[in-house]
Amino acid sequence: MDIRYSTHAADYPAYDTATLRARYLIDGVFAPGAIRMTYCHDDRMVVAGLMPVGEPLRPEGGAMFGGLGFFDRREAGIFVIAGAGRIIVDGTAYDLVEADALYIGKGAKDVAFESPDPANPAKFYLVSVPAHRACPTRAIRKADARTLELGTVRDANKRQLRQYLHPDVIETCQLCMGQTDLYEGSVWNTYPCHTHERRMEAYLYFGLGEDGRVFHYMGKPDETRHLVLANEQAVISPSWSIHMGSGTRNYSFIWAMAGENQEFTDMDMVKPQDLR
Repeated sequence: MDIRYSTHAADYPAYDTATLRARYLIDGVFAPGAIRMTYCHDDRMVVAGLMPVGEPLRPEGGAMFGGLGFFDRREAGIFVIAGAGRIIVDGTAYDLVEADALYIGKGAKDVAFESPDPANPAKFYLVSVPAHRACPTRAIRKADARTLELGTVRDANKRQLRQYLHPDVIETCQLCMGQTDLYEGSVWNTYPCHTHERRMEAYLYFGLGEDGRVFHYMGKPDETRHLVLANEQAVISPSWSIHMGSGTRNYSFIWAMAGENQEFTDMDMVKPQDLR
């Protein structure tokens, strides 16, 4: 497990590129037959990639979780970004295809991830946060998500945003997740940008191809930096940081938020003229 400690907004302007990447970039999210897990001290969020090719994969607890099982005090959202997979939660099987999601509530005991076709293994993207109450485990299909059409061709940010783990779709304790797909010819996400001091966020960028890149912008509005992300890399966005991106082509990303509330529109907008 990779562990990332919280960083102070006053410290990050001194970071060079290598330090920025070490603090906020999550590389190698997916590996065949493995669980790749990153523990973020920001809101105790866990970001993980699971890619079963033989035996089922089971997230385990341990010392980082107080010696408890992984789901004893946690909830999680899982998206399939490639292939088709099966998740078995305490004996109930959920078959998922690309762009489907599963919410697992606090208290699940035996959770296994499988790829029915090992030659075309599923890529499961998991985000987990602490939960103080149990909510029902539920599959959310692409058609079940709350879909919003945003942006314009003129501004190169025409995109479809789908809310999966959201109060208008399902009940969760604190976790909110969704997927945004940019249309061909659009490259900007989350612009004009914002912060939300009450929640941190993580992004997984994918659909870029081998040579595509996303320039992910972060930092205080008057002290911005950027990270260059490749396909299937993730980034941690602290609550004090803006988060927006521009790509060399259109792409998709999964966003996950946790913190003080679940109000999707609870954000502090930043005027473009105030960015530095």
